[in-house]
Amino acid sequence: DDRLSAEIRVRAVIYSTVLPAIVGLTELARSVGVEPVAVITPRVVRDAVAADRRNAILTDAPAGLDLCFAADKASLLRLTRAYEPELGLCAGFSWLLPPEVLAVPRLGVVNSHPSLLPRHRGPFPFAWAVRENDPELSVTVHLMDERFDTGPILAQGSRPMPADTTLEGLLPTLRELNGELVPRALRRVLDGNRGDPQTEVGATYAGPFGEDYAELDFNRTRAELHRQVRAWHLMWDRSIVGPVATVGGRRVRVLEATLEDPGDPDVERLEASDGPLSLTSVEDL
Repeated sequence: DDRLSAEIRVRAVIYSTVLPAIVGLTELARSVGVEPVAVITPRVVRDAVAADRRNAILTDAPAGLDLCFAADKASLLRLTRAYEPELGLCAGFSWLLPPEVLAVPRLGVVNSHPSLLPRHRGPFPFAWAVRENDPELSVTVHLMDERFDTGPILAQGSRPMPADTTLEGLLPTLRELNGELVPRALRRVLDGNRGDPQTEVGATYAGPFGEDYAELDFNRTRAELHRQVRAWHLMWDRSIVGPVATVGGRRVRVLEATLEDPGDPDVERLEASDGPLSLTSVEDL
C-alpha cells in the first residue's frame, strides 16, 4: 500500500558520484517512506569529467541533503556512522564499500546496477553491453555484500537497447527501469525480505578494456568496428588508449564514426572487411 509505505520514514544515506542517480534515488526513496539525509561521495577529482560531476552535485543536489566529500575510503565509516542511517542507497559509486560500512545500516545497502546480474558485474557494464551487442538494457537492484555486484537480488528488469547508446541516449531508459524497480526493491527490504541469492551461472566481469580491443582491425566488418567505437565511448578508464587505427599513414584515436556516408570528401574512412567506415571525429596520437 503506497499510502501506508509513505508514512514509514526510514533514514538513509546515498553513495553516488552521479547527480541524476542522486536525484532519482531521492525521489524514489521518498515515495516509499525512505528519507535520504545525506550524500557521501569521493572528494578525489582525477579529470574534468569527475570535476564536472562534483560541481553538479554541489549546485543541484536535492534540497534537504547534506553533502559529504570523503577524503578516502577510510572516511566512509566515520561519515556513515555520523548520520545513523537505517538504510544505504547506492548507484554510480566508484569505491567498493568496506564490510564495516555495509554493517552500519540495519537494513543494509541497496545498489542499482545497470545490467542483468550476474552478467556484467563491475564498473563498466554499459561499455560491455555495447561491445557484446546486448539486445537489451537492464537494471538489477540488489543488496550489497563485500564484493562487486554479487549480493542478493531484489528486483530486475530490461528494455530494448536504445538506438542511441551514448550515456545521454541510455539515461531515459535507465530512469524508466529504476522508476519501476527501485520502489519494488525498497518495499521488499522494508518488509524484511533479504532478496534472492545470485547464481554464478552466466557471470561475467565488466572491467576495463584490454589491448586486445584497442585496435580497429580492418578484418572485422563495418558494424563490428562501429560497435567498437561506440563501446569505447562508454569506457571511462583511460589506462589504455582506444580505439586506435592507422589512417592515411597517421595513427589516430577514433572518437566518433558512422555507418552512413556523411557526404563530406574530407572525412577519413577506414576500410573494413565489407566496406568503408566513416570516421567523423579523430585525434592524432
